Amino acid sequence: MTLEGNRRWLALYVLCLGDVLIVLDSTIVNVALPSIQGDLGFSDATLAWVVNAYLLTFGGFLLLGGRLSDLYGRRRLFLIGLGLFTTSSLACGLAGSQEFLVGARAVQGFGGAIVSVVALSLIMTIFTETAERAKAMGVFSFVLSGGATAGVLLGGVLTDLLAWNWIFLVNLPVGITVFVLSLRLLPDDRPEAGDRRLDVGGAVTVTAAVMLGTYAVINGNENGWTSGETVGLLAAATTLLAFFLVLESRVGSPLMPLGLFRLRNISVANVVGVLLAGAMFGWFFLSALYLQLVLGYTPLEVGLAYLPSTLIMAAGSIALSDRLVMRFGVKPPIVGGLSCFAIGLLWFARAPADGSFVVDVLPAMLVMGIGGGITFNPLLLAAMGDVAPTESGLASGIVNTAFMMGGALGLAVLVSVADSRTQSLLDSGDGHAAALTGGYNAAFLVAAAFAVIGALGALLLRPAAPPGHGEMPEEARAVAEPVPESSPV
Repeated sequence: MTLEGNRRWLALYVLCLGDVLIVLDSTIVNVALPSIQGDLGFSDATLAWVVNAYLLTFGGFLLLGGRLSDLYGRRRLFLIGLGLFTTSSLACGLAGSQEFLVGARAVQGFGGAIVSVVALSLIMTIFTETAERAKAMGVFSFVLSGGATAGVLLGGVLTDLLAWNWIFLVNLPVGITVFVLSLRLLPDDRPEAGDRRLDVGGAVTVTAAVMLGTYAVINGNENGWTSGETVGLLAAATTLLAFFLVLESRVGSPLMPLGLFRLRNISVANVVGVLLAGAMFGWFFLSALYLQLVLGYTPLEVGLAYLPSTLIMAAGSIALSDRLVMRFGVKPPIVGGLSCFAIGLLWFARAPADGSFVVDVLPAMLVMGIGGGITFNPLLLAAMGDVAPTESGLASGIVNTAFMMGGALGLAVLVSVADSRTQSLLDSGDGHAAALTGGYNAAFLVAAAFAVIGALGALLLRPAAPPGHGEMPEEARAVAEPVPESSPV
């Protein structure tokens, strides 16, 4: 897939603009939840479905969306996903009942999954030259790392100045613009006529497994990790996943060729991605709670507090990460970036109940910004770089699923740690603010451990030239070749 000159970069900006809608939506809704609850009459229990409905379909359809783009064309799937996301955003903004909003959020998550996974795949196939790919992925990495922070700020502004409906309606002009520009700028990459059989059994099995696992994780803290519901859902998800792996080893045209995981960098990068997502989601969620519940910040002030880290992430992702990858390969920037995450989290772990922004928050934010700015680009390159072009959609689905599940599971663990420590301190007679702070401190320590383990795991990455250089590795060519019927991959 080739585009001439500047058209490649215009296509990149369009893809990033489409993906930033998805990233923003992951956090912009959280700020408006109290307003949505008051307007539509949600209870505390049912309000969670405004978030959960989106997460379930988003996580469940990442792998399938990526594979469909490989089989039927990435631009086509990108436009379908963008259309679904934009129209369902309109439905969310106009929702007048709880059921209508939750249903629209489920459709929005489905469209968001397709856009997210196909955008990354398109970038990897449009940019094939080493230096340009590293630069393009740096821009895309900034969208991933900075978009969530911007969502908090934008959500606070829209909710305070207008109404909660506008956190959804703001997607309309952007979505329509991206759709029109995509028709003009993105290449029509319909695959040549050939075997387009979809592994329906694999698609149904893995989608059900991921959705059950996601639901169990996001409700684990509320229902209890040893409750019959949580244990049963996790057992069902594990059983379905095992059945999926057996199925994929036997079908002729598998949804996920298991040989992909023989590629060391793909396997290691996805495990590291799970740990990074757990650490980053924990930082973002717990630090926001610390700022609001302990230091008394308003939602808008919380958004402004994240600006320093966002700006540094932007500078690092766009101006530095590609140069580091070109000079050192993917391993050193990932190890260094995760080390920065660990330092920032440890700084938060010693923040007191009467902390100040300059002393106890800003230094950690700056270090975390450096970590995010130099980590995401090489990690995505490591997870995507060795696959054949015909498998790029699937590889994108795998890495997106790893990030999503890692973030959800990591956050669930960290919230459990924080709640347990806070309750213990309350039982010992500590004040409310001190007990909350102690709980957050303990969770930040665990999040720092995630980052340290991720950095150590990154040392296992294959020390090769940056992805995109030269021919496809021999091991990737082996994965790309068809698998005989009824033969294990």
